[in-house]
Amino acid sequence: MATSQTQDAPASDPTPEGSLLRRIVAASMAGTVVEWYDFFLYSTASALVFAKVLLPEMGNVYDGIIAAFVTYAVGFAARPLGGIVFGHLGDKLGRKHTLQLTILLIGAATVLMGCLPTYGQIGMAAPILLVVLRFVQGLALGGEWGGAVLLVGEHAPDDRRATWTAWPQAAVPVGNLLATLVLTVMSATLTDEAFLAWGWRVAFWLSALVVLVGYWIRTTISEAPIFEAARAEQSQEKNAGYGVGEVLRKYPRGVITGMGLRFAENIMYYLVVAFSIVYLKEGLGMDTTEVLSLIAVAHVSHFFVILAVGRAVDGVGRKPVYLAGALLGGTWGFWAFPLLDTRNTALILTAIIVGLVFHAMMYAGQPAIMAEMFPTRTRYSGVSISYQVTSIFAGSLAPIFATTWLRNTGHWWPTAVYLLVAGLITAVAVLSMRETKGASLHELDAADAAERKEVTA
Repeated sequence: MATSQTQDAPASDPTPEGSLLRRIVAASMAGTVVEWYDFFLYSTASALVFAKVLLPEMGNVYDGIIAAFVTYAVGFAARPLGGIVFGHLGDKLGRKHTLQLTILLIGAATVLMGCLPTYGQIGMAAPILLVVLRFVQGLALGGEWGGAVLLVGEHAPDDRRATWTAWPQAAVPVGNLLATLVLTVMSATLTDEAFLAWGWRVAFWLSALVVLVGYWIRTTISEAPIFEAARAEQSQEKNAGYGVGEVLRKYPRGVITGMGLRFAENIMYYLVVAFSIVYLKEGLGMDTTEVLSLIAVAHVSHFFVILAVGRAVDGVGRKPVYLAGALLGGTWGFWAFPLLDTRNTALILTAIIVGLVFHAMMYAGQPAIMAEMFPTRTRYSGVSISYQVTSIFAGSLAPIFATTWLRNTGHWWPTAVYLLVAGLITAVAVLSMRETKGASLHELDAADAAERKEVTA
């Protein structure tokens, strides 16, 4: 445990950035890795396994994958509810204990998924149980992201907030990489029959190990001083509200802007890392192990790019980097799918990696930008709602739309147009927001307190 002197030091002091902040980053990343290991494991299994094992037989392969992606979307539908519930708890009780609860929930749901009987064994009960567990998984992830990035952002110095909060963002490809590697090893070492019979289950059971490590690390951290100060102030002021109702009443523009920022980023990510698997395997007939190996390499590059972009966002500013990501990302489908069509490994890898570079230009600075939109008393709720509600009509639908269009037209162009429109919507959101590079969270809280006093005066 850190000493009280270390815990009470302001975020601008060198001590938190040198020691405590690194431990905070480790705790945040540990949880984020397991959350996204579990979540991406489900998306990959949706494309490769669930349609054949846990769902009834469909008319063709694309119908089965679409049905699996629909169960995948249930998790996205649960995420806003998780954002509301855990955002409320996080603003009231603290980030640390809320994050301990979310990591246990998602870990338990994932392990139980690996234990599910097949459709052939218990019929419709199999997909029903899958949907229930997917809902729990999404509920937990809905509260995870906001707490993880705020735990870091509220400890970080103002001039390096994007640099530090890029680390929990970079944990996403780490979790995805672990899931991809486990599935790749299983598919490469087992026959197709063995992989579908029990091999895929091992990947789900392994999440228990990562959960235990992540939970233990989170017991060793402390709340940010700025949060403790805000909580003390709330206990003394009757009009110092918190939670989703308060953030929607006081900061609706921040929520709407955050949703706009999230839109293209979320759509692009799931097209690049989820739909591309379907396109390469089912559309082009490529080998499962080869496809997963390419995705794994792309995840490694994504990790380093996110960290580099985080530093750039602190140096250049939030708006120019994000705007470039939205506009460049909008073009991805028009040149990336022709590269995928070549079936050339190098060209496919180039298309996927460049797509993730464009994604990182939006994703890396996202937590710093959203944290700077809301005061501490409503920040957990504000960033969680902005982030998670968008997932319902962005990331959850993107692979469903893309797979449906591929089935109906046999072509990628509707998906390319879809991503372009999303990029333009996010570009408008970027242009409408103010530049917050180097913004002080203490000054934001002071302005919020002054406004409350004017209301009660």
